[in-house]
Amino acid sequence: MPRADWEDFAFEGIGTHWEISTPLPLGVPMRKRLLSRVEKFDADWSRFRADSRVSIMAREPGRYGFPEEAERLGPLYRTLYGLTDGAMTPLIGASLERLGYDAGYSLTPSGSPLPAPRWNGVLEWAGTTITTTSPVLLDIGAAGKGLLVDLLADELGAEGIDSFVIDGSGDLLARGPRSTQVALEHPYNPAQAIGIVPLAGRALCASASNRRAWGDGLHHVLDGTTGQPVRTAVATWALADSAMLADALATALFFAPGARLEQEFNFSWLTVFSDGSAAHSAEFEGRLFT
Repeated sequence: MPRADWEDFAFEGIGTHWEISTPLPLGVPMRKRLLSRVEKFDADWSRFRADSRVSIMAREPGRYGFPEEAERLGPLYRTLYGLTDGAMTPLIGASLERLGYDAGYSLTPSGSPLPAPRWNGVLEWAGTTITTTSPVLLDIGAAGKGLLVDLLADELGAEGIDSFVIDGSGDLLARGPRSTQVALEHPYNPAQAIGIVPLAGRALCASASNRRAWGDGLHHVLDGTTGQPVRTAVATWALADSAMLADALATALFFAPGARLEQEFNFSWLTVFSDGSAAHSAEFEGRLFT
């Protein structure tokens, strides 16, 4: 959410809209550096590009080197895979394609739901090296956009820019002393808000089943053990120190109670369920409207 008295740098990247707000305009070299970082991330991790590293790995199993951010991403996914009993997995790509969320955005299922392969059977993720024993299609969407937010923050920080808000289509990271008021979108009416959160020095990410939804009750949050869309939660929010963590935990809340995730991670959260009820952590910073 940009600030009215700051300068905004808006662009498209990894299939979505971005805005970076700063007290002073970003110079042309800095803008080019940020765009280059987005392009590199897409070339490495996108399952929608035939030339990406992920797509190449899907066609031919083997040992692949990934960029240094893989060292952050792998352990987080492995932990959440265990905490959700395999429901949240980076091996969900083929399951999404089966239901129509494919590179061509056909949005037409090509068969019955397809469970994701079990991690131990096909995948070894060690630091920046990913080894597969059979063709698998990674999809890091549950944490990837948040990770890219953090990578762009690293680029800004390297140039001494320490006050900014990065908005990756709702995945937010705020740095600096000023607080930004963020509305929490109603899961059934994007024109309404169910609450508000003050954001300063942290990341806020959300996930909702009404985003990227198609067909008869189909959406992008799939249970890896069944290949089917989750039906219980409809919207989640997570606040954490990094956008990658907040993004991943917002998805994990569809599969595991927040209290269970709190045993492993330092974050606050809100979950809205399909029956209209809600649950949140004791430390949740937001205020819900009555």
